[in-house]
Amino acid sequence: MASIQRIRPEGRTTGVVLAAGAGTRLGMGPKALLPYRGRPLVESVAAALLDGGCRDVVVVLGAGAQDVISLARLDSYLTVANEDWPSGMGSSFLLGNATAEPENHLLIALVDQPGVTSRTVGRLLAAHRSGRITAAAYSGGDAERRADGTVRRGHPLLIDVGLRAAVAGTVTGDAGARGFLRAHPELVDEVDCSDESTGEDIDTPEQLRLLG
Repeated sequence: MASIQRIRPEGRTTGVVLAAGAGTRLGMGPKALLPYRGRPLVESVAAALLDGGCRDVVVVLGAGAQDVISLARLDSYLTVANEDWPSGMGSSFLLGNATAEPENHLLIALVDQPGVTSRTVGRLLAAHRSGRITAAAYSGGDAERRADGTVRRGHPLLIDVGLRAAVAGTVTGDAGARGFLRAHPELVDEVDCSDESTGEDIDTPEQLRLLG
């Protein structure tokens, strides 16, 4: 298999995997431990970020954190536990942001998105422009093409180092960076990654099909 060339934007990028959810609707324990291609899903997502060109990766755990640490091979990454994980994804985002080196860009990924690949990550890093946010966009699954033919924004999301503080200042509850993105669409570049994935998350039992 050909090696994947690591392409980084100017400066360094820390990948952050938001993996604190309990997966209550699925009833299968923490989403981080969902089985995917013979290993826990969190391993696959974290590896995609590192192999795709991130300098380092922070994995934010929450529900069942000790079980995840025991059962998943995460030695190559920095793991942190969000004690406030029931409050929503926002607190995990803020913890990941606070843990990452302050001089690095931030690439945010969701642990329940098995379609994230190293090629997707590399594409975002290569497309990123200084002072902007670069987001993967998709045309499949829950992210259908808009009427004008464009694709819908999803994850991963690459936040320029110069915008980290501004984005973090808008994060509340379960919204993550959504508020900032809606308020500043002029700062967001979307990169079509439909050839890599549908962009779907695993939120319902029906979506377990994404695990293959």
